[in-house]
Amino acid sequence: MGILWTVLIGFVIGALAQWFMPGKGRGGFIVTTLLGVAGSWFGSFILGRRVGLVGSVIGAIILLVLFRFLNNRDKQ
Repeated sequence: MGILWTVLIGFVIGALAQWFMPGKGRGGFIVTTLLGVAGSWFGSFILGRRVGLVGSVIGAIILLVLFRFLNNRDKQ
């Protein structure tokens, strides 16, 4: 049950991050979920042990900016 919650919360965090930062981002459910899970981990790494929803979304936005930068750089 823990993995299911991780996937569900990761998707919500990733979807919120993409909603706050709209653009031509490629990625479906899997990329959004991985972005949310990694963003939550990254937010807790940067901001402290228990960051909550806001810190998780901030971490996901930072990773989304980095992902889009690297993705656009490869196309040039």
